[in-house]
Amino acid sequence: MIADGVEDEEKWLAAGIAGLQQNAFYMHRALDSNNLRDALKYSAQMLSELRTSRLSPHKYYALYMRAFDELRKLEMFFKEETRRGCSIVDLYELVQHAGNILPRLYLLCTVGSVYIKSKEAPAKDVLKDLVEMCRGIQHPVRGLFLRSYLAQVSRDKLPDIGSEYEGDADTVVDAVEFVLQNFTEMNKLWVRMQHQGPAREKEKREKERSELRDLVGKNLHVLSQIEGIDLDMYKDTVLPRVLEQVVNCKDEIAQYYLMDCIIQVFPDEYHLQTLDVLLGAFPQLQPAVDIKTVLSRLMERLSNYAASSADVLPEFLQVEAFAKLNHAIGKVIEAQPDMPILGVITLYSSLLTFTLHVHPDRLDYADQVLGACVKKLSGKGKLEDNKATKQIVALLSAPLDKYNDIVTTLKLSNYPRVLEYLDTETNKVMATVIIQSIMKNKTRISTADRVEALFELIKGLIKDLDGDAHDEVDEDDFKEEQNSVARLIQLLHNDDPEEMFKIICTVRKHILGGGPKRLPFTVPPLVFSSLKLVRQLQGQEENPFGEEESTTPKKIFQLLNQTVETLSIIPAPELALQLYLQCAEAANDCDLEPVAYEFFTQAYILYEEEISDSRAQITAIHLIIGTLQRMHVFGVENRDTLTHKATGYSAKLLRKPDQCRAVYACSHLFWVDDQDNVKDGERVLLCLKRALRIANAAQQMSNAARGSTGSVTLFVEILNKYLYFFEKGNPQINVAAIQSLLELVTTEMQSESSTPDPAADAFFASTLRYIEFQKQKGGAVGEKYEPIKV
Repeated sequence: MIADGVEDEEKWLAAGIAGLQQNAFYMHRALDSNNLRDALKYSAQMLSELRTSRLSPHKYYALYMRAFDELRKLEMFFKEETRRGCSIVDLYELVQHAGNILPRLYLLCTVGSVYIKSKEAPAKDVLKDLVEMCRGIQHPVRGLFLRSYLAQVSRDKLPDIGSEYEGDADTVVDAVEFVLQNFTEMNKLWVRMQHQGPAREKEKREKERSELRDLVGKNLHVLSQIEGIDLDMYKDTVLPRVLEQVVNCKDEIAQYYLMDCIIQVFPDEYHLQTLDVLLGAFPQLQPAVDIKTVLSRLMERLSNYAASSADVLPEFLQVEAFAKLNHAIGKVIEAQPDMPILGVITLYSSLLTFTLHVHPDRLDYADQVLGACVKKLSGKGKLEDNKATKQIVALLSAPLDKYNDIVTTLKLSNYPRVLEYLDTETNKVMATVIIQSIMKNKTRISTADRVEALFELIKGLIKDLDGDAHDEVDEDDFKEEQNSVARLIQLLHNDDPEEMFKIICTVRKHILGGGPKRLPFTVPPLVFSSLKLVRQLQGQEENPFGEEESTTPKKIFQLLNQTVETLSIIPAPELALQLYLQCAEAANDCDLEPVAYEFFTQAYILYEEEISDSRAQITAIHLIIGTLQRMHVFGVENRDTLTHKATGYSAKLLRKPDQCRAVYACSHLFWVDDQDNVKDGERVLLCLKRALRIANAAQQMSNAARGSTGSVTLFVEILNKYLYFFEKGNPQINVAAIQSLLELVTTEMQSESSTPDPAADAFFASTLRYIEFQKQKGGAVGEKYEPIKV
């Protein structure tokens, strides 16, 4: 059926164009021969094609444009006729004899245009006559196009200020009156379209009306272009008359479009000075009108106007724009109790953006807007509408974008209250936005109170909120979120130790409730922030004034012990062990032997009880050895206990090569360059000999299992350790020991059962080159190396 209708319409349009072109041909012939009567006759017949009711507005427009082109030529002919002596008054009378009213009025408008140009009569009289005459067409589509033609031919002939048509009898008031009258009649015709035809075609009619709306809106554009309309005239005449028509038409499509037109076409300063009148119309609009969009656009325009120049800001204060907009939004929401929550949030979001642009220093205004939003959201629970939650994110992001400073945003008491209405996922999104803002602007948050407020805002990232403990979480997203929290913790700083300690305690309180998945991300940055504070206080044992409340390294270490312990409970033993060792090293630098010993004890307990994976054990034992070697705070007894334990762990690793490497690494625990009391050459030698035995055992096991002794890499590594201690002056490491080891490696490499290993060969060759290099150095080093034969 629809396809048939479209085909029929195409046929009717084609027939209309054919009839129009045929009559246009005869009209041209009459014009060429200066035959006025025939020209009028055929032009009237040509325009009769526009009397059709069969075409949709879209198709009718195609026909109208062809007629419009022909009328321009006819207008030029009329001008020529007047130059040749034909009376324009007679011509104006003559065209009114056309048989049908529609062609008659098109011809009248065309001649009227020439009449005004001739200035033989006041422009206002001709315009008034034309606009009144056009009332003869009450068919909506035909009437709209006719009046559109009238607006088109008259727009450059209005008696405006500075116009050639302005005179004693013609003023800008007449121009305004003409355009307003034409606008009013066109709007009535446009609205009438809605009520013609059966109810089932409502959608089709609305689509057709949408296609025609620009014909009506063009009048408002013409009004905005009239130079003579100053603020007073706009305030007293233009705006009240236009709004009266908008409100009285009681048509939602017309009201939405025309309100939007008013906002878009007239100057911003006019809107600002007539805010009362303009806003007063909004509550009177139909409930179905999308007021939120129109009001938002108004506030957006005013925001941009405020941002355009600092000179205009006093105007906003003078007219109390914020108070008026805030009141108007309240009235609109009150007048539309069924307005969706999305509409409410959009309005307040636009108002907040306006406030931040116009009154950036008035935090109380911004907080007032957020408070009003909270009031409307109260009792709604968590928002489930995706669009509404996105709008809340936009609302909450606006202060961050404007102030570039979370500290300022934290002063808004209603800010966290709005956040409460977001669902868990959106809460996380908003928390991420807040953290990104802090990172981007390198904001310094330096008091415990502000940190408390901030962590309340981002709690969606640092703990499980109601109902999301068992939700499926994307691992990559989760890691990214937690890493951003970790970076945030690192940014928190205050030069005052007391305040910094309070910040650390505040962060700790929040993150410890984060659950086993979050703690491995959030505890390490907290530990390192605490250790940074320890370094700051290094050397300070007790407060000189003896205040118990003062922050000391010992007090921080107690807190650290409890904090790291949470990781071992999760369990995350490898991470906990690394952090215990970091704390031990910091305690060492503060000369706190009992504290350092306690941290090592905790690390050893974790190693024994929790770390069972062989790779993790290897990493852990090397970390323990490396940290223990750097410790200078321990007395002989404590150091011996810890060293003995470390060597014991090394010898118990699963694979022989790992055992060997850990044992020879332990040799460094008995010889530390910058500690004279830790230079036990015998125990170094014992470690190296033990490592050799293990390396030998590894070769025998390889021979038994695989039929080959395997690589000599371990022997070369031990040889390098011998050379290291030999060079450092360990009396137990002599030339004979190194010589025998060199021979052992050479023998092993030449053995038929050894596995070829290019890397080991290169390593050994490099070691031999080093010995030769040291020999050639001369001096004490050269003498030392001279007896070694390679």
